[in-house]
Amino acid sequence: MKTRVTELLGITYPVIQGGMAWVATHELASAVSNAGGLGIIGAGGAPASWVREQIQAAKKETDKPFGVNLMLMNPEADEIAKVIAEEKIKVVTTGAGNPAKYMQMWKDAGIRVIPVVASVALAKLMERGGADAVIAEGMESGGHIGAQTTMTLVPQVVDAVSIPVIAAGGIADGRGFAAAMMLGAEAVQMGTRFVVAEESIVHENYKEKVIKAKDIDSEVTGMSTGHPIRVLRNKMTREYLKKEKEGASLEELEQMTLGALRKAVVEGDVMYGSVMAGQSAGLVKKQETCVEIIQEIMTDASKLLKL
Repeated sequence: MKTRVTELLGITYPVIQGGMAWVATHELASAVSNAGGLGIIGAGGAPASWVREQIQAAKKETDKPFGVNLMLMNPEADEIAKVIAEEKIKVVTTGAGNPAKYMQMWKDAGIRVIPVVASVALAKLMERGGADAVIAEGMESGGHIGAQTTMTLVPQVVDAVSIPVIAAGGIADGRGFAAAMMLGAEAVQMGTRFVVAEESIVHENYKEKVIKAKDIDSEVTGMSTGHPIRVLRNKMTREYLKKEKEGASLEELEQMTLGALRKAVVEGDVMYGSVMAGQSAGLVKKQETCVEIIQEIMTDASKLLKL
C-alpha cells in the first residue's frame, strides 16, 4: 500500500510502531522495520549513550529504515538530538514539546522529522517549522495523552495541514487502520499492539495484563496534575486515584509513580508498576511476531478498503 508516508520513509507498509519508553528497544524496532513497517527506538528518559547503543544495535539487525522517538523533556535531549544527527537515522519522532531548535541540524543530516501532536494549533506550528509529517495522537493512546479523541482530531489535522498525517491512539487492527485512512490519515502508529509482539522485551506479566485487559480496564491518572497518563488499572492506580481525589500534593503523587513504568516493563510488577497501554488493549488477544501483526492488519484493512 503506497501513501506519501511510505514514499517519504521508504517503507513497505504505512504502519509505524510507537516510541514507548522502556518498551521500544532495538529488538522491537528492528523487528518492525524488517516486517515492512517503521520501527522506532523510544529514548524516553534514557541517557544519550544508551540511545546511541540502541541505534547501533538496530543497524546490525536491520538494513531497513527505522527511527528514534525523542521525548523533549528528557534532561539529555540536546545530547540525544546530536546523537540522532550523527547516526544519520531515517526519521525522528518527537513528543512533549516543540523540536524547533533541533530542526535545522536534523534537516542538514537528511533526517525526516515527524512530531507527535495533540491539537490542530500544534500541527500547524510544526508544519510551519519544517516538519515532514505529523502524528495526530488521540487520547485513546497509552501513556501521556491529550484531550481530543482520534476520531475527531485526525480529520481536523488533515484539513489544517498539507503535510501527511499519521493517525495514532486506539488503533490495533485492520478495522482501526481502515478507519484512520477514511479520516484522511496516510499511515497509522500503534503502540499497545506491538507491546505484546514476540520480539518485544517487555516482561511476560505486562504482556499478559494487556492480553487479558477488558474495555473497562483503561484508566487515566494525573488529570489534576496537568500530566494525564493512560494505564491499565491495578493497585497502584486505585491508590493514586484515591489520593488524587483527596487532593494530594503533586510531590506525593509523583512519588507514587517514580520508576513505576520500569517496575512494570522490566521487573514485571503489574500490581504497583505503571502498566501503560491504550484503550485498544481490549482488542489485543494474543502474542504474535511483528510480521504476523502487520500482515494481519494489512490483509484485513485491504478487504475493508476494497484494495
